[in-house]
Amino acid sequence: MITFWFSIVVLAWVLFFVLEGFDFGVGVLGPLLGRDDHERGAIVRTIGPFWDGNEVWLVAAIGVTFAAFPAWYAALLSGLYLPVAALLLLLAVRGVALEFRGKGDGARWRRRCDVLLAASSAAIVLLWGALLAVFVRGLALGPDGSVAGSGLSRSLSPILTWQSLAGAGAALLAALLLGATFLALRTSGPVRRRARDLARWLGTGGAVALVVAGFATGSRLTLAAAAIALAAGMLARQGREALAFALTCLGVAGAVVAVLTAHGSVLLPSTLDEGWSLTMSAAAATHSALTLLTEFGVVILPGVLAYQAYSYFVFRRRVASERVSS
Repeated sequence: MITFWFSIVVLAWVLFFVLEGFDFGVGVLGPLLGRDDHERGAIVRTIGPFWDGNEVWLVAAIGVTFAAFPAWYAALLSGLYLPVAALLLLLAVRGVALEFRGKGDGARWRRRCDVLLAASSAAIVLLWGALLAVFVRGLALGPDGSVAGSGLSRSLSPILTWQSLAGAGAALLAALLLGATFLALRTSGPVRRRARDLARWLGTGGAVALVVAGFATGSRLTLAAAAIALAAGMLARQGREALAFALTCLGVAGAVVAVLTAHGSVLLPSTLDEGWSLTMSAAAATHSALTLLTEFGVVILPGVLAYQAYSYFVFRRRVASERVSS
């Protein structure tokens, strides 16, 4: 039961980072790939039907973590409350920028919303990358499972490390590559061409950077990510956008799984003493609580998956970024 619910937690986080990953990437790339108001509007419309549904997986991931592994949830939230609060605020800003873009009159209003969307999306991606590095490195857990320290340093010091900086950079690269391949797949006209070219350069440049990082750190995961980035860029260059996007999604999913399972049965390592690390069995809820959660989960989860798959099927056609003469 514990292993089953840990797998559900991993699945929810994978779906969030993959689906919201291309949302964030598109948000960042909008002002860069859109040359005028019409093209930027086309870029935003590619994620318009999906972004709020994709965000549901963040609620699911946090909710399931709280219900199935309350001690894990408590340690992460108490040790990282400032970055998490900043993420929630940035997600609200991103939502406002998307929802209010079409509410005001004039290109100037929409331009401001596009800039706000790009800035908030980039900040969210960087923060998430830094936080994922904390999942691997761990927190200063004491023998009672609480996070040591007080004040701002308790919450900020875990993300002010070179590992978190590297995680932030890798997350931004992944989001941009996801966004570029998604736009190449979902648009036509000039935006599609620019997105395809950008995906090629991101894949090549990102692969070089990841190879250097991989040899410097001895990380096989980083080298595998480099191969995926290079292959995705080459596929985009050949006009095989669907394969490029699918491969990028697979790479992001693999990276999330690798981060969450990096220490096996240890969910959160302690940087103070290895023996104080939080294990899966110690963090899990009681058997009766997990049983009750299963009864609700088998009904709700398939319904959410079916609805989301249907929405992607309905809005599967490309969005035209070229102007159509009347």
